[in-house]
Order: sequence, then structure tokens, then C-alpha cells
Amino acid sequence: MLLQELLYKVQTVALTGSVSVKVTDVQSDSRAVNAGCCFIALRGTLQDGHQFIQTAIDNGASVIVAEDLPEMLHPNVTYVTVKNAAHACSIISHNFYGEPSNGLKVVGVTGTNGKTTITTLLFNLFTDLGYKCGLIGTVEIRIGEEVIVATHTTPDAISLNKLLAKMKQEDCTHVFMECSSHALHQHRTTAVKFAGAIFTNITHDHLDYHTSFNEYIRVKKMLFDNLSASDFALVNIDDKRGMIMLQNTSAKKLTYSLKTLSNFKGKILENALTGLHMNIDEMDVYFKLIGEFNAYNLLAVYGAAVSLGETKYDVLLALSKVNGAEGRFDRVQTEYRKVLGIVDYAHTPDALLNVLATINNIREGNGRLITVVGCGGNRDKTKRPLMAEVACEHSDKVIFTSDNPRNENPEDIIREMEVGVKITQKKKFVSVTDRREAIKIAVSMSEEEDVVLVAGKGHEKYQDIKGVKYEFDDKKILMETLMDFEK
Repeated sequence: MLLQELLYKVQTVALTGSVSVKVTDVQSDSRAVNAGCCFIALRGTLQDGHQFIQTAIDNGASVIVAEDLPEMLHPNVTYVTVKNAAHACSIISHNFYGEPSNGLKVVGVTGTNGKTTITTLLFNLFTDLGYKCGLIGTVEIRIGEEVIVATHTTPDAISLNKLLAKMKQEDCTHVFMECSSHALHQHRTTAVKFAGAIFTNITHDHLDYHTSFNEYIRVKKMLFDNLSASDFALVNIDDKRGMIMLQNTSAKKLTYSLKTLSNFKGKILENALTGLHMNIDEMDVYFKLIGEFNAYNLLAVYGAAVSLGETKYDVLLALSKVNGAEGRFDRVQTEYRKVLGIVDYAHTPDALLNVLATINNIREGNGRLITVVGCGGNRDKTKRPLMAEVACEHSDKVIFTSDNPRNENPEDIIREMEVGVKITQKKKFVSVTDRREAIKIAVSMSEEEDVVLVAGKGHEKYQDIKGVKYEFDDKKILMETLMDFEK
């Protein structure tokens, strides 16, 4: 592809060299650059790609896209100066891979909680309805039956467009994608043509990255601001920020709710450990998923599917059969011992509260709720005492433990959690740094009809400690521990 084709719609500041040069590849990692490559210098939170421009040239780059150019310019290299390299990267990647999203029905899902469940449900639903689909999310990336392990909630712009191109090539018709606030802020999805977008909710999260809560909301809103009149914008109207998302969008404005008048209104008739019984559009439906938060997720999926042209009856019939996402209110129970284990990804105060409230509302008998919870290292520290407060307020027993400490001392993280515990709740918790041991202690404390919740990591199969990812699977460990105590 010629450089002039690659720069279509890119807002350039200056150009040095020829636009007729042929580009064979696009990279933002100088180590992956080869002959004829276009290297885009991105400013990251840890490294600045501008520092590696010379390395990219040494490796064969014929085009450099950057916000600032080096003092010495190579005579055989074309330099493109742009105002925002991340924004340019998204457009260049989209052009290089043949504008792949233009031939797909891409639905983006944003919000603090619910993204993984909604995208997974949409993927399973539309697969059951006979479509070949793509899924891009926290747990996994899927192209039909092919499964690819995900490394980020939303891939970088180059990887994303390469994935979309592969999905299009393999005859996918629909793609359901989680859009994290990081991805939106870093313009990873800027060039993607969405058919619709869904907003779930906004709660306390990622304030270590975003400068303020208002900035966090503004970034989420970017997804809706870029929609066109032919697209749909579907928001949870029970969340007070739902209407904010719709303020400047050109898309068809749609809402879903349990408590407010909306386009897609639902009512919970029964909420039990066996599932949800709901009334949606005057139809009674039973679902396998549990809890009010999943009632919202189901309504979002229903509204999106109808907005994409599917009939209401077919959607509800298919939805009644599908399962949720791995690590989201994931039940674990042995054959004989009447202790229910639940693994959930809840890693924000609001998400944890939702899970705890759901369990408390539907558990039967005199069983207690025992919660194992931690907080991630190198992330928003302000939510640590809040997580602890919520856990102790809504559980009978709590064990604070290590999550993904990353480069922090796990004991320091736990101490920061303990600050949030009220004096009246002090006797409810113990702190056990080793996560495996914490799960073992929780199970050893449990009795018949008790519920053991292991929160925070959900689907993750590792524990991140000092830059090394050690094998660790909450669900597997919880199951093994429950079986050990059954013997």
C-alpha cells in the first residue's frame, strides 16, 4: 500500500519525504519493524516511542509517524508529523487493513461493570441464531469457534484492526467488543465503524489512570459521540449517567431499565440461585443467570439484538438457554457437601456490593456468607478501604488477601484495605496474605448451607507478582479445596 493511501483521513501537521513510498507493514513496537515498515511513535504511560525512532530506522522502517521529529533526519525515510500519534495510529491501522469494520456489524460495550458478560452473551446469542461472530474482550478473543487468549480488555489499534480484518476474511457478520476507558482514551477504537454502542454503568474505577471521575465519564462518552445516524446508542437509564452518554450522539437513542420507563423495560419476578424469572415486553422468561445486575445485562443484550434487527421472541427464546461469562458469578459445588462456592471478577466496590447483595437476597436457610477478597497492586488505591468496608458490611466473615500485587507489597495493600473497616466490624475479618491459604481457610470455616465467595480475579488463570505471572486459578483452587474437605 502506498503511503498516500495509508494517510487517508489522517490529520497531518507536516510531511518530509515522498508519499509514493510503498508501505509493507505498520508497527508501534520498534522491535517488530522490518524493511518497508511504517513505524508509529506512541507515547505510553511507561515508555515513549519517540525514543525508539532510530531503532526502527535501523530495523528497516521507511516511514516514521510521530508528534516530534528527531534533529537528524534520514534522507531515505519519509517523516509524517501528526498532532496526536495515537489518533493517527488508529486511522492508519484501519486503512492498512482495508477498513475492516466497514463490512462488519460491530457493537461496542462500555461501562465499569458488565462489559464481559454482555459481550459474551451477545456472542453466544448471535451464534445460536445462526451467525458467525467475533468476540473481543477481557477473557478471550473468538473468531467463530477459534479461541485466542486475550491480553488486554481492548487490543491496541494495530492488533484490533488486524483482528477485525481476520474476522471479516473468515466471514464473520457480527463482532461484539468490550471498550475499556483506557482503550477509548488511547484512541484504539477511534477509526472503528460501530453499528451500535451499549453503556452499562459508571462506578469508582481506574482513577489511578484518569485524572478525575468527570474525566472518566468523558472518556466513556467518546464511544457514543462518534456514532452516526445509522447506528444505535443503548444506555442503562437507571444509571444517572445514562442520559449523559446520549447528549451529543447522532445515533438512534435507546434505553433499558428495571426501574424507569424505557424502550426495553424489564421486571424481576423471581431471583433465585437457580436463575432469574423476568417479564420483558409482556413476556415471561426464565434465564440461567442470577442476580439483579445480570437482569440489567440481559436487558442490554435483548435491546441490542432487537436494535440489530432480530425478532423479540427469537431473542428471548435463545437468551433463555445461554450461559454467562467465565468468572462472573461462577458457581462451584461438590456432589455431597452443601457449601456453595462462587467465583466472581468483582474488583470495584460497586461490583462487589452487587455480588454480595445478590447472594444475601437469594441464599436460603441459616447459611453464612464468607468472602475472600483483595485489591490489585499499582492500581487505584482509593478503592481499597471501600472494598474492605463493603465486604465486611455485607458478609458474615471476611478474609483479606493478595490479589495481583504486581510491584507492590501485598501486605501493604491489605493494610490499606483494613483502614476501611468500621470499628463494629473489626471482629469479622482476618488477613491472610497467601491467596491459596486464604481460600483454604474460608472453606475450612464453612458449614452446611454456607456460601464462600472468592472475589476479584474471576476468569484469570494467573497471579501477577513482581512482573511474573504465576499459575493461579480461583475456580480450580476453590473446587479442589471443597473436594478436599468433602473427603
